[in-house]
Amino acid sequence: MRETEIIEQIRRQTFKNDQDRTLVRGIGDDCAIVRPRAHEDLVFTSDFVLEDRHFTLRTHTPAAIGEKALARSLSDLAAMGAEPVFCLVSLAVPAELGGPFVKRFYDGLLRTAKRYSISLAGGDLGRFDKVIADVMCCGRVPRGKAMLRSGAKAGHRVFVTGKLGAAAHAFNAGRPILPKPRLTEGATVRKLGVSAAIDLSDGLSLDLARLCLASNVSAEIDSIRLPIARGATLEQALHGGEDYELLVTAAPKIRMPLGVTEIGVVTRKQSAVVLMDGHPLQSKGFDHFA
Repeated sequence: MRETEIIEQIRRQTFKNDQDRTLVRGIGDDCAIVRPRAHEDLVFTSDFVLEDRHFTLRTHTPAAIGEKALARSLSDLAAMGAEPVFCLVSLAVPAELGGPFVKRFYDGLLRTAKRYSISLAGGDLGRFDKVIADVMCCGRVPRGKAMLRSGAKAGHRVFVTGKLGAAAHAFNAGRPILPKPRLTEGATVRKLGVSAAIDLSDGLSLDLARLCLASNVSAEIDSIRLPIARGATLEQALHGGEDYELLVTAAPKIRMPLGVTEIGVVTRKQSAVVLMDGHPLQSKGFDHFA
């Protein structure tokens, strides 16, 4: 198939949320047109998925790669407490994979888009010696209400959604699992008034350290309280990454919903950014440049 035919096929496949008038023009022009609503902020994020870094062609089907590509960026929207609006997808594939791979990639991506009510507004296609996808997502939040990494304060409690270590355990067992962005949970805790948030894509130890750095605070967590996934180890829960749960901080008066677990407390800035059970916790999560 030629590029024009592939793009037309994607256009016909495309999910567009017809109830959302924010996206005025999608695929078919050189740019998408977005018209924000009054009294809202738009938030943007972009994430790569790279062959032999985030997936392999042996472990992931084309549809699973498409699903993961979108879900990773949606998790960033969840960490801001945002509602998805639209996405832009740039995809490069080797020549030998061609149109059939692209179609199945978009089958998975668009199933995920429909599940989370986000429109595909455009993107780009190209050839490369490995599969590379870059997904940019736009979300919306009430003006001034986006959750940031920089709002944690001493005395606030530290919470996580879901269970930790599941992705690392599954990967080691040879059966990778796909991310499930916590969009509903993100919107819920935003409305409760949490002070700071981050998604756990690179591991609790590293992502909590990043939040502490942004807020100029420290934190102490209790290993006994960690909600560890069945079969996972403490090491996987702390450093494994790819869980895509949310880590949030909140004042003691805020009561969290079921499924959100308190794991520690924010403290004043100290020499060690994060402590566990009173001892320094090394940040050993995933780092592209480590």
